[in-house]
Amino acid sequence: MKTVGIRELKAHLSSVLRDVARGDVYLVTDRGRVIAELRSPEAAAWTASPEQVALARLAATGQLRVAERPAQAYPRSPLKLEGGGLSRKLIDADRDE
Repeated sequence: MKTVGIRELKAHLSSVLRDVARGDVYLVTDRGRVIAELRSPEAAAWTASPEQVALARLAATGQLRVAERPAQAYPRSPLKLEGGGLSRKLIDADRDE
């Protein structure tokens, strides 16, 4: 069972639906709370262990927060400041250097 946030689901809908067609099950979350479950129609007879059923029930009621993928790091700026930028000049001026 995988989790996906609403924003990520919208961005990668085709990929998620391909995974669901292959048999994966996704829990859709909104701010960490499970709001929907995506599974293929053939998976209606899905057999889960008692632990999986209990965890899914806790996640659906909001008593359990399902782990999510870590957020992507911000990309590095393409700008390169040589010899220090404005902040460096302000600090030097403040220190009378």
